[in-house]
Formats: sequence, structure tokens, C-alpha cells
Amino acid sequence: MTITMITVVTGAAGALGSEVVRVLLERGHHVAALDRPSKRLDALARPGSCLPIALDLTSEPSWTSAVARIESELGPITGGVLCAGGYAGGAPVRTTPKDDGTYARMVEMNLGTVERSIHALVPAMASRKNGSIVVIGSRVVERPWEGVGAAAYVASKSAAVAYALATAAELTDEFVRINAVLPSVIDTPANRSAMPQADPLRWVAPESLARVIAFLLSDEARDVSGAAIPVYARA
Repeated sequence: MTITMITVVTGAAGALGSEVVRVLLERGHHVAALDRPSKRLDALARPGSCLPIALDLTSEPSWTSAVARIESELGPITGGVLCAGGYAGGAPVRTTPKDDGTYARMVEMNLGTVERSIHALVPAMASRKNGSIVVIGSRVVERPWEGVGAAAYVASKSAAVAYALATAAELTDEFVRINAVLPSVIDTPANRSAMPQADPLRWVAPESLARVIAFLLSDEARDVSGAAIPVYARA
């Protein structure tokens, strides 16, 4: 019997998130696309297969409502891809005012959203003893020296991946798998604009990263949990 995969994608309206949604739909998943309200999010709607939900990913009540709606309209959640996060700027520590808010924003964007998402998704997965979650990390988790001038970003992404992998160990006997991917630079319009002199052909294509994520969600990766997978391309 074929089991339909019901996958939650956070940050679904972003450059990577929207590509993850597209690839998963192509592979037969039913997708709940979660993000802040936007026309890009609304455009992801596909009756019966893609359900956009606008919400505050940092709000526990919003998550509770969203999970109930997803399970009612699509079915039991089997997977999650946590694309929500981002980069809020950075500067050398010696010149950054302690109270500029950058550190707090990046911890909330990159660690807070992962922590709340996992807490929202895991209980039902654990009760059914079936689930797979993929967290989007960064190469700076393994190469922190490449984050010169962005220590808050490095710390927040590293903490998010560490949280995910520690949780994976905790959930082994519940058959809930949690893995992370560690991309180098992703080829997005924002990165092209920020680094106009770079060669984007050396970067990670969103489709390529989405297909690695799809593999980690699949039964083919049923014995993979607690891994942090490098996806560096040629950067």
C-alpha cells in the first residue's frame, strides 16, 4: 500500500522553500506551505495537494492551530523541512554595538524557528512512530572561520543544527528521524544581488538542495538520522 507523505515546509515562500515545495509535489507529497502572509505564499496553493498557511512561526498557539488544520485537511504529518531562517546582517565584533539587536534577531530566526517547529511537529510523529524532519544549516557550522564578520549568524546556525542532532538522538526509539543539510552559498536572487562579482555556477542550485532534502525525507533514507550532510557544490 502506498502511503501519501504529508510534509510541512516552513519558509515556503522563500527561494529555497518554494523550490522544496515544487520538488516534493513533483514526487507525490502533499505539502503544507507555512510562511508569513504574502502573495508568493498564496500562489503555492494547489487544491488537494498544497495548503498554504500564513502564520507567525514563533507563536506556539499559531503552530497548534496550523498542525490541527493540516492533519484535518491533508492527513497525518509525516515530514517537515525547516527552511525558515535567514541572515540579519553582521559586522566585526569589535565594531558592533552590543545592543544593536542583530544577535537576538538571528537567534530567533535560525534557532527559535527550528526549536518551535520541532516541538510542534514531533509529538504526533512520535505517537505514530513515524516521521522525518530536515533542518537547513550552513557550511559555516563546520567551517566557522568562513563566517568572519557574522559571528551571530554562525552561532545561531550552529546552535540550530546542534539542537536538531541532539533531538534526533532523543527520538531514536520513536522512529522519528532528524537530519540537517549544510549548504555553502545557495544560488538565490538575494545572493546574486549581494555578491555580484561571484560565479553563481559554483553555488548550490536550490533544486539540487531540494532533491537532497527529498531523499532524506524518503524511506530510502530510513536508516539515516542525526546526520549533517555537506552540500557544497563548487563554492
